[in-house]
Amino acid sequence: MDQTEGPTTGPTPGVVVTGASGRMGQALIRLLAETDRLRLVGALDREGSDWVGRDVGEAMGGAPLGVMVSDDPVATIARAQAVIDFTAPAATVAYAELTAQARAVHVIGTTGFEPEHLAALHAAARHAVIVRAGNMSLGVNLLARMTERVAAALDEAFDIEIIEAHHRHKVDAPSGTALMLGEAAAKGRGIALQDHAERGRDGITGARAPGAIGFSAIRGGDIVGEHTVLFAGAGERIELRHIATDRSLFARGALKAALWGQDKHPGEYDMYDVLGL
Repeated sequence: MDQTEGPTTGPTPGVVVTGASGRMGQALIRLLAETDRLRLVGALDREGSDWVGRDVGEAMGGAPLGVMVSDDPVATIARAQAVIDFTAPAATVAYAELTAQARAVHVIGTTGFEPEHLAALHAAARHAVIVRAGNMSLGVNLLARMTERVAAALDEAFDIEIIEAHHRHKVDAPSGTALMLGEAAAKGRGIALQDHAERGRDGITGARAPGAIGFSAIRGGDIVGEHTVLFAGAGERIELRHIATDRSLFARGALKAALWGQDKHPGEYDMYDVLGL
């Protein structure tokens, strides 16, 4: 059974992939071509992209898939039962309004949201299912759960640092996954992350503040994603780590979320819900 396993009823749900020419867009399209539990019905790309108007399979350098790349989200999303979206915050918010109108499941892997973006997504979730996660892999979500439990078991004598590494093209830092892990650590400690996050050190910074949750970001090469949660105490360290070597694992999680959401009530969900954690 493939990674989108789970019962379906009625017709096979149709999926629209946004950002079709991007790394995640292409990974999603390849997996959709391999599964019979979901079907690709639309591929969106930015206005002016040289992919627009071409068969998405041929644009990817393969066989035609019978789906043309479009820059018209209104018409494309209208025929979807799910939209999978790894783009940018402003684009995701615009897609969320259309996805809510279509009553389609909106699976969001976009990161870097500001409070006003999240407020718009919250409004859209009154009408449709939104599954949003900083990371859609099973391993990372298990790491977050472990981070929460370890943070709850250790007091402030253990400093918490979250170290993340990604490819040179990533535009936001800390990564959505790093922030997700920071939230898990803060929840375990019973504190608010925004009051204790330490995101940058340069020059004479002074001693570390007790209870701070630090973030360090590395960017280079083609690193898919590496995250380490470090608990550093006197004379000992505990490290929890996840290494991703193939971004298709995130695509598999997104497809699983798209299928899972088909029979759910409108609202905001995450991968803990999808994975039953």
